[in-house]
This record gives sequence, structure tokens and C-alpha cells, in this order.
Amino acid sequence: MSESEVITAPRPLLLADGRPAADAWSLDPALRHLNHGSFGAVPLVAQERQQRLRDRMESAPVVWFPALPQRLAAARTGLAAFLGADPDDLALVPNASAGVSVVYAGLEHRPGGEIVVTDHGYGAVTMGAERLARRWGGRIRTARVPLGADADRAFEAVAAELSDATALVVVDQITSATARRLPVERIAAETRRRGVPLLVDGAHAPGLIAAPLDGEPYDFWVGNLHKWGCAPRGTAALVARGPLRDGLYPLIDSWGAEEPYPARFDQQGTLDATGHLAAATALDFIGGTWGWPAARRYMDDLAGYAERVIGAAFAELTGTDDGPVDVGMPVPGMRLVRLPDGLADSRIAADALRDRAARELGVEAAFTSFGRLGYLRLSAHVYNTAEDYEYFAERCVPVLGDWAREARAAAAAPGMPHPARPARTDAP
Repeated sequence: MSESEVITAPRPLLLADGRPAADAWSLDPALRHLNHGSFGAVPLVAQERQQRLRDRMESAPVVWFPALPQRLAAARTGLAAFLGADPDDLALVPNASAGVSVVYAGLEHRPGGEIVVTDHGYGAVTMGAERLARRWGGRIRTARVPLGADADRAFEAVAAELSDATALVVVDQITSATARRLPVERIAAETRRRGVPLLVDGAHAPGLIAAPLDGEPYDFWVGNLHKWGCAPRGTAALVARGPLRDGLYPLIDSWGAEEPYPARFDQQGTLDATGHLAAATALDFIGGTWGWPAARRYMDDLAGYAERVIGAAFAELTGTDDGPVDVGMPVPGMRLVRLPDGLADSRIAADALRDRAARELGVEAAFTSFGRLGYLRLSAHVYNTAEDYEYFAERCVPVLGDWAREARAAAAAPGMPHPARPARTDAP
């Protein structure tokens, strides 16, 4: 990196009493936590709020559960305001994938119906679409969207797969593996014109995008609150608008089944719903401590700094200068950095590399694969600092280079175990 390319690290965020932001979390200081986007991280105030609610639940369960639907209805109102949704459109679900499953189960049977997805789709969501297409006797049509495609090209790739047989379109608002946006507003306008339902997977959107539901209305939208919103796990929202929502029911039948949507989702047996009740505590903590606009600016500035620092380290290691990865429609707080050849060339290899990095390097990081190429997916949050990424560049990049060389050598020598993949065993 030349002097003209040197960028200034953003100043770390602090708590009101001057302590580092990370002190508000219970994250293990022996690890570097650089993968907020996968599972999130819950601040202590939200953990404590959830535990108090659990204590109340366990102290008097016969009092707690009959009153739970009313508590959840009140929680829905507050969460809807944060997302910019109508409370009457928002149902509470355990996670985005559960919301997607609700939609798949609630759609009317369409014999021969086709489902359009993209090659950036989240694997579990696409697998569910494939099962639904088989039940319909139809098929999946996959829109191939180049990683660097701009909004026009991405829209055209999806629109090219639409036909009279299309019964459902499923697209990501922010893609998981490739950390980019898709033009969901334009796709929504086109599917509405054709009378085709659209399901938007907004798993990463709450907290990362200021108003994820602005613009053209989607038939169905799902978003996780436990990722960028830092709510307890098992907290997500399903937003459904239009007549199709009347066919949506919880995955668990309970006594609320005869209630209208979304009230029927507020009563699902004896589930621990304290996460949803404590979600607002996490959202309010970030909003009250730094303000969500300032938090998003910091996350984006930090992700940009991390991309440059780590990208430069890989460039020096490999002798290449590819520059930042072009994802066409970037999102705040997330970046991709190309890995050396031999690493994370498939989802299985990427997951194995994630596990090895945590075990041997003491780093929680996200490694992804797209088009048989491996990437480091950066996802910064308020508790991260520039020093986290400088550490990765200095200490981890050289080791990853060694692993890449080992992987290429193993690929060239059949029978040798791949260093970044699980060892094969013939044991039952």
C-alpha cells in the first residue's frame, strides 16, 4: 500500500463511562470476534433482561404462559416501529429460515409451479424452495447473478428467469455468502406487475439498513433481529402484506390457531419467548448509547478499513494486487476479501476453514465460497476495533498463506488429506 493509499483507522467507540464498547458484551477476550454477521452477539443488558424474564417464567409458569400472548403483542408493536412496519403485518418467528418455512407451508398448491431463486441465495432457504417445487411437481429456476453485477444487470438476470409458470420468487435483500444487495425493490415491482408472489430474505437487514421495508411493498419479508440488532437468539420477524398472509400459520399449531394473522403467532405452546421480549433492550441499548446512524457509520468505516488492511496483507503475500472485491451493490458494515487459491473453494471447505481458524488462530471469522472461489467475509460491529483487523492482517494472513500452499500441494497429490477440509473416514 503506497503512502497515498494509507487510510486512517476509525476511532473506537466508547461507552458513556469511557470504557471500550466491547465491555458491554460477554465475548471471550481470548478470541478475536470478527464474524458478527453469522450469529450476532448479545449485549449484557439484553442478556440480563432476558434472564430476569426467564426467572419470572420459571417462578410462576401457570401465570406466565396464559399472559404471554399479550406480552408478545406489545413487543411486536415496538419491533415493528424499529423496522418501519405495520404491527398488524408483523409476526414473531424464531429466525429468518423459520419465517421462510412458514411462507413455503402457507402457499396454495401450484401444480407445475416454478420457483425462481438466485445463485447468491442462502443454502437452507434454497433447499426449502427445492422441496416446495418438488411438492408442486415443478422446478427451481436459478438466476445467475455475477458477483460484480450492478442493479440493472442483477435485475435483468432475475427477470430473465420469470415466465408464465413462475409461482414464487425468492431473493435476498443482503446476500450471506457474497455480502451484497440485490435490487429487491425493482424485482418487487416486476413480480407485482406479473401477479407473482415475492419472498424477500432480509436476514441481515435489521439494524444494518435504516429502513429495510421502505419502497415497493413485498408480499413476504423475513429478517433476523439477533444479527445486527444484537437481540437474543431465536428472535426474528416475518412481515406479510396482502391477501396471501391469511394463509400463514405458525409451524407449531396451538390454541391461538384460530386467531387472525399475526396474533396466531403469539401463542405457540410452551416455547421460551423471552428472546423476543428482550429484543427491544438490545436495540435500545445501541440506539441510546451511540445512535443507530452513528453505529452504522462506524461499522461501515471499520469494515472499509479492515478490507484495505487485510487485502493489502494478502496482496503482499501472493504478489497480486487485485484491489477490493467488486460486489456490484455493496452494503454498509460488510466486505469481501479474496482468499489465496486453495482455500474455501466450496461451502464445506469454507466451514472447515472457519473451524480451523477458531481452533488454531483464536479468531472467529467468516469464510465463504462463491463460484468456486474463497473469500473472507468481514462484518464489523460496534465492539470491534481497527486493532482486531490489524491483528488478523499481521498474525493470521501469513498462516492462511501457508494453509493455501498446503491445500494446493494436497490437490496436486491425490490421496493427500486437504488441510482445510475434514479428514475423510470410512468408520460408520
